[in-house]
Amino acid sequence: MIDLSLKSELLIELARREFWTYCQLMDQGTADPGRIKNKDPAKKLKKPLFFKDDRAYLRKLADELEDFYRSDDEVMTVSLPPRHGKTRTVTNFSQWVFGQNPSEKIMTGSYNEMISTAFSKAVRNKINEEKIDPSQLIYSDIFPDVQIQRGDGAVNYWSLQGEYSSYLATSPGGSATGLGCSLLIIDDLIKNDKEALNDSVLEGHWDWFTKTMYNRLEEGGKILIIATRWSKKDLIGQALTFFREEEGKRVREIVMSAKQDDGSMLCDEILSRGSYDSKVRAMGTDLGGAVFDQKPIDIKGRLYTGFRTYETPPDQFDEIKAYIDTADEGKDYLAGFVYGTYEGEAYILDTIYTKKSMEFTEPATADLLYRNAVNYALIESNNGGRGFARSVERLIFERYKTKKVVVDWFFQNENKKARILSGSTFVLHHIYFPWDWEDRWPDLAKDLKAYQKDGRNQVDDGPDALTGVAENVDVRSAKIRVRSTR
Repeated sequence: MIDLSLKSELLIELARREFWTYCQLMDQGTADPGRIKNKDPAKKLKKPLFFKDDRAYLRKLADELEDFYRSDDEVMTVSLPPRHGKTRTVTNFSQWVFGQNPSEKIMTGSYNEMISTAFSKAVRNKINEEKIDPSQLIYSDIFPDVQIQRGDGAVNYWSLQGEYSSYLATSPGGSATGLGCSLLIIDDLIKNDKEALNDSVLEGHWDWFTKTMYNRLEEGGKILIIATRWSKKDLIGQALTFFREEEGKRVREIVMSAKQDDGSMLCDEILSRGSYDSKVRAMGTDLGGAVFDQKPIDIKGRLYTGFRTYETPPDQFDEIKAYIDTADEGKDYLAGFVYGTYEGEAYILDTIYTKKSMEFTEPATADLLYRNAVNYALIESNNGGRGFARSVERLIFERYKTKKVVVDWFFQNENKKARILSGSTFVLHHIYFPWDWEDRWPDLAKDLKAYQKDGRNQVDDGPDALTGVAENVDVRSAKIRVRSTR
């Protein structure tokens, strides 16, 4: 804790120079005005609520940010677990930077307008804060010459007095045209695991960063990227490759895992070992490792390293078929693929991937098969699949008055994981998805791309059904198909 025997003037002077002290002073509890006898703030300061002395990782982060600002380093990346204060610290950092030099121009980008605006308001409100309690130290006590320009009312675009365009908050899709910045801050563009495993989303982030944000950086400016490490293709991964390896720039990388190498936690008060283990079990080791330990979901661990795609399908298919795997339990997906076959290759045309009940899936599957002019549909008869197949067949006739769609079922008695592993080579080389398939079917794409060769996979319904497609196209796998008789 800060030595309260020091006079407030010394504390204020220290906060001006040292970012960590600034964080602690701005994090003080407010004393009860009715009990205040001595108006010296130094004698009434309470302990910091978040930036505590025993949170050594926060002190390290604050010191690294301060050193980055004063150094010749051009790029810094920060990856911390959720709720460990990375955004809070960087918000403080923006305030402190203005105190160092009111002529700085800061531009921040977050995944949507609401988050970027909240970041902007936190910086602006702290600078504008008014003193209510005489014992409370506020921003103007430390940096009295830094004030918001009067009449500058926009919450995501404002200036300091005597300056022009001091702060802009934006997001992908937002504009930064005509503005420049000396400090560019990107704060967690990925909002969930679906986006994290979607290559087109990740490429879109990099495209936005390079074409919209990076060219706003003024000569000698600095870039700060804060993000969970999801993938080697995420913004931090691409930035490290580009700036460090291709551009030869000085890059500082800060990575902190929730669980340390010795099994202890980064901060037990924020995330205990028991909570960590429970959440990782719920999420799965691959996603949990990314979210909490900043370990990107390595492509080396994935079963499917990349899927072939097509822009235009063949003019004519040999057959149009479907493979449907019904849900084993309520938590499982019903997964199905409609595909056209041509010269031994399969072209995915449509899918169904849902956890909804049979009241939805039976008519939805019937519609899927009819609208795609499926010649032959094969449905696994395990766990009620036979009854499901009969209902789908009946619905096609009742609703569409046709028997052109042949619906068959079979009992799958092969080991699921062994099938998925053995069929993966054919899947990767002979099954083609539409070029925009990740955007069309994001849940399916996430689960296919996240499936790991080794270890526990929480969701395997998509890979299981895709393997069924491979088995029914690849004649070498015909022996494992056990069809039922009617």
